[in-house]
Amino acid sequence: MPGLGRVGIWAGDNDNYRAADLRAAAAAAEDLGYGALWFPETTGREAMAQAAILLSTTRRITVAAGMADIYARDAVTTAAAQRTLEEAFPERFLLGLWESHPSLAEDVRGHRFRPAPATMRSYLEALDAAPFGPPATPASPHRVLAALDPDMLSLAAEHTWGANVLGMPVEYTRTARAVLGPEALLAVTQLCVLSPDRSRTAELARATAAAALPNRRTLLHELGHQDADALGERLVDAVVAHGHAEAIARRVHEHLDAGADHVSLHLLTPTPHTPPAWQWEQLAAHLPT
Repeated sequence: MPGLGRVGIWAGDNDNYRAADLRAAAAAAEDLGYGALWFPETTGREAMAQAAILLSTTRRITVAAGMADIYARDAVTTAAAQRTLEEAFPERFLLGLWESHPSLAEDVRGHRFRPAPATMRSYLEALDAAPFGPPATPASPHRVLAALDPDMLSLAAEHTWGANVLGMPVEYTRTARAVLGPEALLAVTQLCVLSPDRSRTAELARATAAAALPNRRTLLHELGHQDADALGERLVDAVVAHGHAEAIARRVHEHLDAGADHVSLHLLTPTPHTPPAWQWEQLAAHLPT
């Protein structure tokens, strides 16, 4: 079973980096002691190929394809790819799946988007039944779902190792733990902007919260953020940890205290084409191991 440690990195801007910079960033995250390196899949690099690059560059860190799009590969191909990576890099690869988005599934990939979680349930069942892969490698239980809504969290608890919840307040970590139950893995991804001067992080934090809002509006409303579209300070602070390193580390501890097993940090910067290695280094000294 892959070991994630308590804190990892969510490399949400990986597709903006050149291959050489991608390898250097992965090595830096490992050298700083982070337990896992997560990345999404949208319209950039193919998830399994990118995982192979990151795994071959590093020695110990767990590599998590945190949002592998189920419309990018049929279940047989995904199962074979996962088993291939696990054979080559034992206990270092974690597959995270997401149900995509209508525009990605239909406009980009040319498929018909079907409602989740029924589509995800069928995909997971097909993964379990997939016949192909390296010889003598069993079907792997090392899967999580990128999940927000309670119905997807329930599916994750039923059919996978657990879930990763991206970009939600600490209050929702408690909700997710209650839905998943005590045994399932709960990983959360915290959006954050680092600067010793909090006034310098406010604008980027607000823009980050605005980008996250469309998929989270209903859930945030249920948490008491009645006027989420106003993007008030309370909402922005709940979704985005911003300011000095100690403040971001405090948010990590709050998620862990609320029931998370692992917290990955998505560092947002004004220069998304450059890996935030120095920010990772600044934070590492303040984070739990």
